[in-house]
Amino acid sequence: MAAKRDYYEILEITREATDTEIKRSYRKLAVQFHPDKNPGDPAAEEKFKELGEAYDVISDPDKRSAYDRFGHAAFSQGGRAGGGGGFHDPFDIFREVFGGMAGSGGGGGGIFETFFGGGGEAEGGRQRGSDLRYDLQITLEEAAASCEKTIEIRKPDTCEGCKGSGAEAGSKAATCPTCHGRGQVIASRGFFQVSQTCPKCRGAGQMIDKPCRVCAGEGRVEKTSAIKLRIPAGIDDGSRLRSSRNGEAGLRGAPPGDLYVVIHVKEHAVFQRDGEHLYCEVPISFATAALGGELRVPTLAGKAQVKIPAGTQSGALFRLKGKGMPVLNSHHHGDLVTRIAVEVPTKLNAEQRRKLEEFAESCGEDNAPLHKRFFAKAKEFFS
Repeated sequence: MAAKRDYYEILEITREATDTEIKRSYRKLAVQFHPDKNPGDPAAEEKFKELGEAYDVISDPDKRSAYDRFGHAAFSQGGRAGGGGGFHDPFDIFREVFGGMAGSGGGGGGIFETFFGGGGEAEGGRQRGSDLRYDLQITLEEAAASCEKTIEIRKPDTCEGCKGSGAEAGSKAATCPTCHGRGQVIASRGFFQVSQTCPKCRGAGQMIDKPCRVCAGEGRVEKTSAIKLRIPAGIDDGSRLRSSRNGEAGLRGAPPGDLYVVIHVKEHAVFQRDGEHLYCEVPISFATAALGGELRVPTLAGKAQVKIPAGTQSGALFRLKGKGMPVLNSHHHGDLVTRIAVEVPTKLNAEQRRKLEEFAESCGEDNAPLHKRFFAKAKEFFS
C-alpha cells in the first residue's frame, strides 16, 4: 500500500498557512480536479478525494493540531488523537467551501458560457437548468444613465412541441425505477459516497413512453433568445447583474437556471473613473495660466465653465461638485475633478522669441516662487 502524502503538500500550502490561505488553495485545486471537469479521469477523481481528506483535517483546528503532532498516525485505527477518526464526503466539503452555486465567474474567452457545476437540485429532486454567464460591454455614458440593452444568446430553451414535458401528446410519464424520481443516484467509492446524475433518466426523475420528436424527450431545444436588461445608473466595471430564470431550461419541465451578466465599461477617451468621481486633464495656454480667464471643460452632461485665477500652475485641480457619476441606487452624484496642464509653445518665430526673452528678463526671480523654494531646499546638492 502506497504511503499517504503529506496533507500540506496535497493542498499546496505551508504549515504556517492561515484559514483564508487554506480555503483559497482548496478552492482552486477542487475546481481543477472536480469529476465534472474531468469526466472519465480516475487520476483526477483520486486527487479530488485526496484533497477532500486533506482539507477535512487541515481546516479543523483540533484535527490540524493532532496531525501536526502525530502525522497520519493521529487518524489511523488506534491512533492517539481521538475525536472521530472518519473523513467527510469531499463533495460535502466542496459545497461547504463554494456555497450553493459554484459558478466559474472568470472572464473566460467566450462571451457566453455555462457556469461550472450546472444548476442546483429543484423540487422533487429534478435538476434545474444551468446558470449562464454573458459578458456585456457598455460605454461610460451608458453606465452614467439608466438604459436598456437587448442581448441575444443561444441556449437550451423550453421545447414548444411538448411545452417542456419531453413527451408526445397522449404519452405517459412514469417514475424512473433507478433513482425513484430523485434524478440522482448515490455511488459508493471506497468509503466515499458520491451523488451523481441518474444515467437512466438523465436527471429528469421520469421515464417517458413516447419521447417528443422535436426535442427527443429532453423537453428543451437550442434556441436564440433575445433578453432585455435594464442597466442601472452608476453601475461599475465588473458588476454582475442577475436575470432570473433566463439561464438554460431544465430537463423535462424542471425550472430554468439564471443568467448572470458581467458588465465591462469601455475606457473613455476623455474621462478616467474612480468610483463615483471622474477625472480629466484640460490643457490651457501659458497666457491663460498667467493672466487667468474662463475655461470650458467637458462633462458627461455637456460642458461647464471653470474660472482660472491668474498665476495658475500646471497640475492645479478644480473640482466641479455633482458633475461626476451617479451613485448606484441613489440620487447623489460624484464630482468631476479637472487637472490643469499648462501648455508650453513648441514653435516660436523670431519676434515671439525676442518678446519672450524680454518678458523673462523683466520678471527676474521674484515671479518664480516655486523655482526659488525648490532651489532653497536643494542648494546642498549644488554646493
